[in-house]
Amino acid sequence: MNNKVRVFTASGEIHAHQIQGFLEAAGIASELKGEALRKTHGLTIDGLGMVEILVSSEDEARARELLASAEQGTFRLDEDYRT
Repeated sequence: MNNKVRVFTASGEIHAHQIQGFLEAAGIASELKGEALRKTHGLTIDGLGMVEILVSSEDEARARELLASAEQGTFRLDEDYRT
């Protein structure tokens, strides 16, 4: 993945994997940065243990749009439109 861009900062491993799975379900590959420190400390205090979610610059706009729609509660799966 070239030209990586941070699109989200998670507060821990579980949160990071949830965001990563959400993006991957939409076809957006991502990488996690900051894992080593998180595994050493096991918690998040003043930024220690934070995990950055990185995507390619080509996927940045779509990833930010998806994350914003989820945050605002407007995200819907295609099947939700049919019900």
